[in-house]
Amino acid sequence: MPADLERATERTHLLPNGTNDRRLSSVQQDGDSRSILSSHISKDEQALFAQPIGERLPYNDYTTIDWLHDLVKDSFRFRAIHSRPGIRNAIYSAFDSCQGWIAAVIIGALTACVAFAVDVAAAILSDWKIGYCSSNFWSNRETCCTNRSPLNIAEELGEDCKAWHTWSFDYGGAFAIYVGFALLFGIISGSVTMLTKSSLPAIAAKQDDVKSGREQGVAGKTMYLAAGSGIPEIKTILSGFVIPNFLDFKVLAVKAVGSTFAVATGMCLGKEGPFVHISTCVAYLVGIWFPKYRDNGRKMRELLSAGCSAGLSVAFGAPLGGVLFSYEEISTYFPRKVLWRAFLCSLTAAVVLRALNPTGTGKLVLFETHYGTSYKPVHYLIFVVLGLAGGLFGGVFCKANFLWSKSFRQISVIKKYPVFEVFLVVLVTALLQYPNPITREPGDVIIKNLLVDCRSSKYSWICERETGEGDSVYIGWLVYGTAVKLVLTTITFGCKVPSGVIIPALDAGAFFGRLIGQWITTISPGIFAMVGAAAFLAGVSRMTISLVVVMFELTGELEYIVPNMIAILVAKWVADALEREGVYDLAQTVLGHPFLDLDHSLSIVQKENALVEVLIPPQQTMEEITVDVPKDGTISRYVLDTKLDQLRRRGLMDAGLVLVQNGLLQGYLAESELDFGLNNLGRLWEATSRIRLLGNADEGDFDLSMFVDRTPLAICASAPVEYAVEMFGKLGLRYLIVVEEGSSKVVGVIIKKRLVVWLEKKKH
Repeated sequence: MPADLERATERTHLLPNGTNDRRLSSVQQDGDSRSILSSHISKDEQALFAQPIGERLPYNDYTTIDWLHDLVKDSFRFRAIHSRPGIRNAIYSAFDSCQGWIAAVIIGALTACVAFAVDVAAAILSDWKIGYCSSNFWSNRETCCTNRSPLNIAEELGEDCKAWHTWSFDYGGAFAIYVGFALLFGIISGSVTMLTKSSLPAIAAKQDDVKSGREQGVAGKTMYLAAGSGIPEIKTILSGFVIPNFLDFKVLAVKAVGSTFAVATGMCLGKEGPFVHISTCVAYLVGIWFPKYRDNGRKMRELLSAGCSAGLSVAFGAPLGGVLFSYEEISTYFPRKVLWRAFLCSLTAAVVLRALNPTGTGKLVLFETHYGTSYKPVHYLIFVVLGLAGGLFGGVFCKANFLWSKSFRQISVIKKYPVFEVFLVVLVTALLQYPNPITREPGDVIIKNLLVDCRSSKYSWICERETGEGDSVYIGWLVYGTAVKLVLTTITFGCKVPSGVIIPALDAGAFFGRLIGQWITTISPGIFAMVGAAAFLAGVSRMTISLVVVMFELTGELEYIVPNMIAILVAKWVADALEREGVYDLAQTVLGHPFLDLDHSLSIVQKENALVEVLIPPQQTMEEITVDVPKDGTISRYVLDTKLDQLRRRGLMDAGLVLVQNGLLQGYLAESELDFGLNNLGRLWEATSRIRLLGNADEGDFDLSMFVDRTPLAICASAPVEYAVEMFGKLGLRYLIVVEEGSSKVVGVIIKKRLVVWLEKKKH
């Protein structure tokens, strides 16, 4: 038995009474070929050498992971580690079992540290648009005027602050400086984001050439990895696709810096989406230090799902909401053990952030309220109205933002110079928001001001207006704020800067709720602002359970869970009636990422009454990807070189060859493994040599049979297409072979991307 507990080679016995030597050929025996294999194939994969499921290379760019294969691979690894006797092996087995918990703690702590730095820096930069602290230039306004500072507990903010100086007492001068700083911060944020420009392969052929019966290959696309919230891309990754470099350290650093300056501009965006992306990057960077996660796409996604929860936990001080957000909104695969680790990760992030104390309050609750009054049954009607308004806002926003992305952002100048779009949006935002005293502040401060209870607040511009007799100007500012937030959020979401949509949606809802509260004098208008904020966010994102918990953790108001539940549910119903998909689903469509949402997919195919045969590729495509293997199990290298060239021209990265004999399925060889075999291992053999694909290898054979999946799942061509959707969605398949009814001969192969594209065509 090998001394190294992680070494699971082709000679390691992983199954009882099993042997892994039955296909050992010169490829393994030769020193050069063994070196090539070991440098490209993980130890866990090498353990699968003798198994009919075949070995896999690390997943390449924009391909689909094989969930079933990774499940079996992890089982082999588990048995290799936990079945060995001895104290040392028992200790290592215990450590292996604890790795997920250890990683969760590290992820939570590191995410909190990054969030602390971003929060403090963003607060300082935001206030620089208005003035500066004479006693400490690197302080924000709140820190300058009190003893409140990060790492220290706060004192109350005084009414006057001699240390804080505005740049100008002249309205025009202050306005110009405000706009100037906002533009500077916007250009910095956009320019930094440009550093993460990346080119990706194609998702799928755009159309089939009907005349030739052949799929047309397409070029790849360009994306900026640090732009946007990152949530649509994370959902795509967690569903089983690989987006190259999206979770690298460079992207994490750019996301943190870019979101700091983006928030400081005052644009209608938030940092909660970037925080989710940052926490996922941290999870990935921590995970690659543990072989069980680094070498297994399925296990890595378990860790990423747990890491996502820390992002929302530190964004809003909502550890429970973070866990539920990861479960409800982001993750595709979320077993119970992931729930527990997400709980620990989110908890650790909250504990560390509270200790770092970026707000200076010493509390996790960002917008703590004490309304001191309860609602009555008559107020349920008002909560329903707020839900209706939130659903209308969400539906209109989703449609408008989708159309804006498909129209304005396709203009050549905007598409070619994304920073110019950022410049325009920042300029419009500053010009529209500065005149309103409420919208002049950063997004989180706006919510805090709108949720205020005037009976307990000493110093508040809003309370001063509400204590007056019918201040029509103040009412106008509330109406103005609601409308401006809708317009600006529509044109901002999707800009090439790190940005989230949660804070702007909460702002708009708080404006509208406060407005409604002006005519309901029996309870505090801050209550309606709180419920309105939840309703508007529900309309935009379609979050439900997680949003109720987030609102409770944001405000500390357990009393108002029922009003929030009513408004959120009504908002979701109304928004779904206007636009079935939420903002993150539409963003995935705009960005062109492949994502298989099982619930939405089934709702589409239920209307079609289609059979699996509609997913079969054109005849010429099938001829190109089918290999009729002779009885001796070998085939000419020239044939495979030709097939590989044809696969490359299609440019889909996820394709492969179907191996048949007399039309019956014998196995499947993926493009990446075929490419590796021909161009890496192939250097050791003559160009005229024959390649073994099936059967036991003889001495000196050019053997690629170890890469062939001899157990691919198949489906009948006359089966309902719902079967295929369920199999891809619940089993996490990478490909599915289609066989003819009656004869069981191969008639097609479906890759996951092909199914996703077919569903997209049916959806729009």
